[in-house]
Amino acid sequence: MKAVFNYIKGDKVIWVIVLLLSLVSVLVVYSSVETLAYRSHSGNAGYFLAKHLIIILFGFLLIYLTHNIKYTFFSRVSQVALYISVPLLLFTLLKGVNEGNANRWLQIPGTGLTFQTSDFAKLALLIYVARMLAIKQTQLSDFKNGFLPIIIPVIVICGLIFPSNFSTAFLLFVNCMCIMFIGKAKMTHLFITVGVAVAFAGLFLLLVFAFPHINNRVSTWKSRIENFSKGDKADNYQADQAMIAIATGGPLGKGPGNSTQKNFLPQASSDFIYSILVEEYGTVMAVMIIFLYLTFLYRGVRIATRNPKTFGSLMAIGLSLNLVMQALINMCVAVHLIPVTGQPLPLVSMGGTSIWFTSIAVGIILSVSRETENTTVNIATATT
Repeated sequence: MKAVFNYIKGDKVIWVIVLLLSLVSVLVVYSSVETLAYRSHSGNAGYFLAKHLIIILFGFLLIYLTHNIKYTFFSRVSQVALYISVPLLLFTLLKGVNEGNANRWLQIPGTGLTFQTSDFAKLALLIYVARMLAIKQTQLSDFKNGFLPIIIPVIVICGLIFPSNFSTAFLLFVNCMCIMFIGKAKMTHLFITVGVAVAFAGLFLLLVFAFPHINNRVSTWKSRIENFSKGDKADNYQADQAMIAIATGGPLGKGPGNSTQKNFLPQASSDFIYSILVEEYGTVMAVMIIFLYLTFLYRGVRIATRNPKTFGSLMAIGLSLNLVMQALINMCVAVHLIPVTGQPLPLVSMGGTSIWFTSIAVGIILSVSRETENTTVNIATATT
């Protein structure tokens, strides 16, 4: 183990958390894809296991490569990535792969793989907001020159994600507001922005219920909100199956591979994988998973507070907060605390490019940590 740590830098606790979540992912995904395997690969769950293992291993490679890059490099890259994000999101809305009545994916030519352009745009925007806050620290009280250059890209990117993926747009907007609050943006400007967003959300809900057939996504949002508020079992199939899985898991679970609800949950290996995890490994494992994510956030905050540069600090806290908030939303859906959304459990749910973008984000956080460690060592050396 010591030899391994000689090759990897940055926060070792985060490395261990990512490894543990990946191991859990392999076990639960292999169990939960059984029905999917019968539908598309003659019951060969090994196909999905092999594919998932390759994705995870490539994810670790991305973490390793990214964490060796000086984090300031991503400040410059975020500008280009943000400009690329806008046409990508537009093209996805118009010509993207349609699945679940939403155009969220683009086909990667010659690979058979698809990727959610919102994952790319989300990473680019969070880094860009951190960059701009660092650059405009002395101008943040100026609405025109300090605040607008930051909030306009947030509105544009979230607005382009919103039609096909409401939950991702909402989560991204909240994360950007949190980074701006931590980055000392003027509270008056933030309150105005949040107020406008709340007013827009209220108007949107009125339109959803008044004109539910504008498009398929609007009718889907309407039904999810109504089903959640009314608790109608006939229309709450996924949430009810998830709750049954959690309720029957008990303290220690039914054991690996012994889930029954995986045969009934349409998204057992992705959106509702937490329910399968609780059913097979029990409440003890459920609490441990929550503890791992919260520890990840704590380490991210610790990295941010120890980094001497504003950009590195804001980027580390923003990316950490985004990952953990997504995890908490996924788990809240599983226990029916909020309406059903399409948020996977980071580093655990079966996926492709979503795992890779998460891995890049983790690598960037570790890059900030690595630079902080190097700075600390250099200061200590200089003083001695």
